[in-house]
Amino acid sequence: MLSRRPRRRIALVAIAVLISAVGSLAAQQTPQRYLFSYFTDNGEDGLHFAASANGLTWTALKHGASFLQPQVGSKLMRDPCIVQGPDGTFHMVWTTGWWDAGIGLAHSRDLISWSAQQWLPVMKHEPTALNAWAPEIFYDEQAQEYLIFWASTIPGRFSQTEESGDTRDDQKKLNHRIYMVTTKDFVTYAPTSLFYDGGFNVIDATIVRAGAEFVMIVKDETKHPVAKKHLRVTRASRARGPYGPASPPISADWVEGPTLLKVGENWILYYDEYTRHRYGAIRSKDLGGWTVISDAVRFPPGMRHGTAFAASEVVIRRLTEPER
Repeated sequence: MLSRRPRRRIALVAIAVLISAVGSLAAQQTPQRYLFSYFTDNGEDGLHFAASANGLTWTALKHGASFLQPQVGSKLMRDPCIVQGPDGTFHMVWTTGWWDAGIGLAHSRDLISWSAQQWLPVMKHEPTALNAWAPEIFYDEQAQEYLIFWASTIPGRFSQTEESGDTRDDQKKLNHRIYMVTTKDFVTYAPTSLFYDGGFNVIDATIVRAGAEFVMIVKDETKHPVAKKHLRVTRASRARGPYGPASPPISADWVEGPTLLKVGENWILYYDEYTRHRYGAIRSKDLGGWTVISDAVRFPPGMRHGTAFAASEVVIRRLTEPER
């Protein structure tokens, strides 16, 4: 026969299990919320946010006003990419100027108050490098480090595609590949290295983890002899690669700035249809077969290349407070 104390202990354990189960169920039923960091015009106005409850309808926060002004490099804030680290801190990288050989970096606990902006001269080892475009940041859980990657042109490098891209006003050819650095603490960085060369002119890489593999979406920046300017998929078993051959195109031509978001069972790939002055999207369950859903998505006017990511209700509520 059980004594009263063991009975009480069993009852308390049962209550704790019930509370845990209810809490877990409540967490599962709590609607996920999402943020989209983006820029407008040429990036002079800095960082903007839009929010969504379903990944389809996006509403500009703070009536479309900027949350952060650019202060480093050529003082643009284009292509803002944000990732939240395991300690809850948000880290952002961005393009600081059309022909800067470095990128911007800042950190925040709440997406409102930001650290001093830093300019990282990521291509200083290549004195002829023309640019550092559309940097992205990804936290690699396996290596417990941050991977920062971007597109740069080094004139004369990759001669087989030297004539495939656009030409600057000074007649220098744009022939990009993706480069990277890694860091664990944003104090010391591994040397810049080539990250992705798929044998074609490439910009605007973005990475997600899907199960045991890493999926990278890239823009084929080929313009000559036939313009491509579309998105392709490449995969790897590690975040740092090596990534395999790129897929055939998965998007329409003349799009850029891809960003992937997991919404329920689906992945949504958003992209800037920059020549058509609108945003588009495609959807997939397996990152293999895609369905165009551009007519189902709604974005703030003037929204340009950014990053979609999940965010807590607390973070989004603070961003939407009237005084902000």
